[in-house]
Amino acid sequence: MTDRENALSLFRRTGYERVPFDFNLCDSQIEQYKKNTGSELPYEDYFDFPLRRFGDLPPVDPNNYLKYYSESVHPDSNFTSFGIAREPGGEGSYHFFRMRHPMADFDSVEQILEYPFPVLPDNITDILKEQADAIHQKGKASVGRMSCTVWETAWSLRGMENLMVDMMTESPLAEALLDKLTAFSCERATNFARAGVDIIHLGDDVGTQRSLLMSEEMYCAWLKQRIKKVIDTARAIRPDILIYYHSCGYIAPLIKHLIDAGIDILDPVQPESMDFAEIHADFGDRLSFNGTLGTQTTLPFGTPAEIKELIWKNLDIAGENGGLLPCPTHTIEPEVPWENIMAYIETCKMKIENVLSKDFKWSR
Repeated sequence: MTDRENALSLFRRTGYERVPFDFNLCDSQIEQYKKNTGSELPYEDYFDFPLRRFGDLPPVDPNNYLKYYSESVHPDSNFTSFGIAREPGGEGSYHFFRMRHPMADFDSVEQILEYPFPVLPDNITDILKEQADAIHQKGKASVGRMSCTVWETAWSLRGMENLMVDMMTESPLAEALLDKLTAFSCERATNFARAGVDIIHLGDDVGTQRSLLMSEEMYCAWLKQRIKKVIDTARAIRPDILIYYHSCGYIAPLIKHLIDAGIDILDPVQPESMDFAEIHADFGDRLSFNGTLGTQTTLPFGTPAEIKELIWKNLDIAGENGGLLPCPTHTIEPEVPWENIMAYIETCKMKIENVLSKDFKWSR
């Protein structure tokens, strides 16, 4: 099998020949990678990742969005493609910043509809197809990136407290904003599907470390059908496309709803919040998984041997047909020792002997 065939077979739970691997490095870890390897290649190329993500939205001109902020914005702020300002924060991670919300003071649907949302170029499908084809020619699986699909972008624009109040009071502002983002996500999903990508990466963080961000009822009322609409749009073009959904934290009560909406792969099954064995026992016949290697616990504070054992344990739970790509549950931050990163890569690259045999156990 090529890397592409192997990864897709694993996610479809139809067997696999080797363990795919995947991770994201923060800025300081990228510098550590360059120092330790002497390479200037992107680390995805150096380590030969089997999955390749692409399709991020283009940058914007910040000057088009400054008028939406009641307070002046830090001059070194980074602006997302939706005009959301991220003021600089801590070292080494894109997580540490002050997020500003350009729709925080909006009080009408008209303001939302008139806001300058991203506009895709007319030839976007051709652009994406060329990129997907190049990935496939290398024998890798293509992943169209659409994380922060509806909910996260909505609250980042409006402010979480504002959006929660809008939803709880059934304000037309909530409906207008969520519908606008759903329509845009459907447009992106259409283009990815037409371009022939293998996997579409959706996601919205809907869990905290210990509980849901909102009630199950609120999730179903406001978000479930919108995510389903995005997925159905892609599947109307490519019925066999795989749907990968990301949410950190505890989301166990929502997994059945995500399956109903049409997802195939759940990421990251954060071990500090959910037990993989329990989640797999409940949903492993209908769902595949990504993650399970905690970036708050084992990866920064465990030993290489403990990392190896955890990977093997979780692969045993998933079983011989696959269903798990074991990987860090989020960005690898500065406190993770380089030897732990290498232990993860080396474990995944170990040759599997008789992997399709009934007697195969990773832990042996």
